[in-house]
Amino acid sequence: MPKILDRLTSQLINKGHSKKSAYAIATKQLQKNGNLQVGTNKPTTKGVVRGNMSPSARAKTRMSKVSKKHPSRYTYNSFTNRATLKK
Repeated sequence: MPKILDRLTSQLINKGHSKKSAYAIATKQLQKNGNLQVGTNKPTTKGVVRGNMSPSARAKTRMSKVSKKHPSRYTYNSFTNRATLKK
């Protein structure tokens, strides 16, 4: 199973979803976002790159994509899995 799929499945299980539903939700979302090939669990090039990133790097790149600011301007909170701008 790809790393990014493992990570998202474990996050959903921690939020209270059953293992089966967490796997289904994670697969559907990752396919929708282009991290997995549609109809399979095989990662795309984007999925491999994102899967090899740390959770911190993924959060920072998510926020930088939205704000158009460099990822180094963000700080990561592991409890919330969010990145916020440094003060």
